[in-house]
Amino acid sequence: MSSWPRFSAIAILTLSIISTTTIYAFPIAAPGTEGFVVIADSSDSITATYQGNSASYSNDLLLNGTFIFNNHATPVGTSVSLGNFVPGTELVFELFVHNTGDHFFTGPASRNPDSQLHARAQANWLPGTTLVSFEDLHGGPFAYNDLSFSFTNTTSISPVPIPGTLMLMIVGIGLLGGIAQLRRA
Repeated sequence: MSSWPRFSAIAILTLSIISTTTIYAFPIAAPGTEGFVVIADSSDSITATYQGNSASYSNDLLLNGTFIFNNHATPVGTSVSLGNFVPGTELVFELFVHNTGDHFFTGPASRNPDSQLHARAQANWLPGTTLVSFEDLHGGPFAYNDLSFSFTNTTSISPVPIPGTLMLMIVGIGLLGGIAQLRRA
């Protein structure tokens, strides 16, 4: 009996596993972390490291308007100290797309011109390190494979907005407390 069919099946299975797990030669933040915010996790200095890109457009990464990296001019593996932040501070990273003039941000979709989520932020990609991957096209395709950066001494969390009903309830309880105070006076 020939071992060729068995070898072929194993080779095809191996290639399919490799192609689904390493399509790109750089890490991409995990699905399900779209719209997560990046938070300073300690008062230690935060270091940004450029992980790679598959973007044909020229993109800059910024924090508070300060340039960090350009995806075509910066060598993969380059690290930059971003300084120290108060623990719990949200770090809003901005992607500026030179070719289109678009600006996209980490966090909620409402920050972006197309009201879409343009960044994934995966906490503990490495211990104490958040991996952020951006989509640089207005309206998608949302593969988040255009550029990836990692940040030490950070975490990422899903922003949980207070629903309108809960907010109304909180305001109502506050009003009732105020009325009770007025009656006692």
